[in-house]
Amino acid sequence: MAIDTTIAFRAVRIAVLTVSDTRTLAEDRSGDRLVERLTGAGHELAARAIVRDDPEAIVAALNGWIDDPQVDCILTTGGTGVTGRDVTPEALARVWDKEIPGFGELFRWLSYQTIGTSTIQSRATAGVARGTYIFALPGSTGAVTDAWDGILATQLDIRHKPCNFVELMPRLLER
Repeated sequence: MAIDTTIAFRAVRIAVLTVSDTRTLAEDRSGDRLVERLTGAGHELAARAIVRDDPEAIVAALNGWIDDPQVDCILTTGGTGVTGRDVTPEALARVWDKEIPGFGELFRWLSYQTIGTSTIQSRATAGVARGTYIFALPGSTGAVTDAWDGILATQLDIRHKPCNFVELMPRLLER
């Protein structure tokens, strides 16, 4: 795994969606952490919002951004646990065309290094919907840090070899 410095960096336009019944933008530390990480890496914050832990609200927000040509990727934070109000994975399943199961598997493996067996309570997941990547992360700052630093920072960098998600973007809508 390496960064090929002969390839020009390409900024990805990323929207951040926080799923929470209680947080406001002023209190959204996980969303702030994602914005800090993605802009610090040179990517563009395309949009940011908070929605309730409600499948209809999550699907509506996702669909709006999926259909926006100025959004390449959506990062959600929150709603990936196992309680009754945790419905983000179910909402994602309603919009995506393809699931990316390896994302959740790798996230839990990385998270295990930090929080041990508690990682099993996470239903972090990812998929592709109408040409837009969607990554659902847990709501803690530690979890979004693990996901960005351990997976997304390299997979959303076109220079990362042997392969990355960015180089596939032009082909996501192939049939």
